[in-house]
Amino acid sequence: MAKFELKLPKMGESVAEATITNWLKNVGDHIAADEAVLEIATDKVDSEVPSEVTGRLTEILFQVNDVVQVGQTIAYIETEGGVVVDAPKEETTAANVQAIGKSVEAAATAVAAPVDFSESEKFYSPLVKNIAKEEGISLAELEAMNGTGKEGRVTKNDILDYIKTRGSQPAPVAQPVAAVQQPATSNQQPVAAKAAPVSVNGGDEIVEMDRMRKLISGYMVQSVQTSAHVQSFIEVDVTNIVKWRDKVKTAFEKREGEKLTFTPIFMEAVAKALKDFPGMNISVDGDYIIKKKNINLGMAAALPNGNLIVPVVKNADQLNLVGMAKAVNDLGNRAKAGKLKPDDTQGGTYTVTNVGTFGSVFGTPIINQPQVGILALGAIRKVPAVIETPDGDFIGIRQKMFLSHSYDHRVVDGALGGSFVKRVAEYLEAFDANRDY
Repeated sequence: MAKFELKLPKMGESVAEATITNWLKNVGDHIAADEAVLEIATDKVDSEVPSEVTGRLTEILFQVNDVVQVGQTIAYIETEGGVVVDAPKEETTAANVQAIGKSVEAAATAVAAPVDFSESEKFYSPLVKNIAKEEGISLAELEAMNGTGKEGRVTKNDILDYIKTRGSQPAPVAQPVAAVQQPATSNQQPVAAKAAPVSVNGGDEIVEMDRMRKLISGYMVQSVQTSAHVQSFIEVDVTNIVKWRDKVKTAFEKREGEKLTFTPIFMEAVAKALKDFPGMNISVDGDYIIKKKNINLGMAAALPNGNLIVPVVKNADQLNLVGMAKAVNDLGNRAKAGKLKPDDTQGGTYTVTNVGTFGSVFGTPIINQPQVGILALGAIRKVPAVIETPDGDFIGIRQKMFLSHSYDHRVVDGALGGSFVKRVAEYLEAFDANRDY
């Protein structure tokens, strides 16, 4: 018999950790090679961790809602074959996990009152708040931490480092307000920070947000608090694009095995405009501007359950229309099927969202941090329009849409934000109706 270390696999170069959301197997269960053992979640993507070997699950080192680092051992599987594990490494890992577990358990027991973040003037990210609640870290402890993030904010690494050393440090004095609101007694159990609302008339249905919706809620609020949002709008004549797509879409699908939607056509224009205006392909870190080398376009997508996810087309400026269509369809299909990998949503430098899919003429989208801009594509409509010709002006029916550009006024002024969206419009209106795909 030998023990195999089941580790959290690498999920992309930009993903360093994941949260365990569900164990699919229990201690003692038989596991086949490639069979899923547990479910994990990163920022927005849920996925499964399969076993690399056949054997029996003998030990689980982390519980549901624990945050685990990539490469960290999360369970042991006993095999009958020649899988050999370095014994000293195993003992050290187990000892470390046990020590951390004891310190977390002791800290959680010591804090009887829930964390009420409304009593603090400091900003804490949704991830930090979640870890604090799960590990029983009081608001007094959080405010006593020396954050290494922007403007002294507490980061996930700060709070995880604190948890590891918490058992050897004196706990800060409990916050008086929290103590008054939730007096602690030896027999009292921790109470939820906010009680679930109660239906007044008895007919309302009250449903708690799921994990992803809570994350999205936190991201949206954080973005509004971080960036100075401003919008520019422009109307675009896309008649040539509509006619060209109607003409070639059947042949395109037959030759490429892919459906041709409007999205890759629009994203092709956005990628070109970003090359013309690299000032939109940046991010902000404190007082520093980071100019991105690659153009990675995020495409906001609504999932069947109503939640939002933003998979990313990497190096979008290097793709022709066929390549863009294949990338967009692949990410869209895997998003709907829940098959996206964590790295599929990482590394975006600019985002496009198609609000026209739901009939909206235009919208004012919220910036996907840490990016500085997002473009909303409105619905394409047949409208009467003035058409200029050498023989004079006349009224005709044209296919038009609105582009809505939200940008971060901290680093993007109106001249850049307006010029960028105008350039996108110019590329769309200059679309060659006789082009090949």
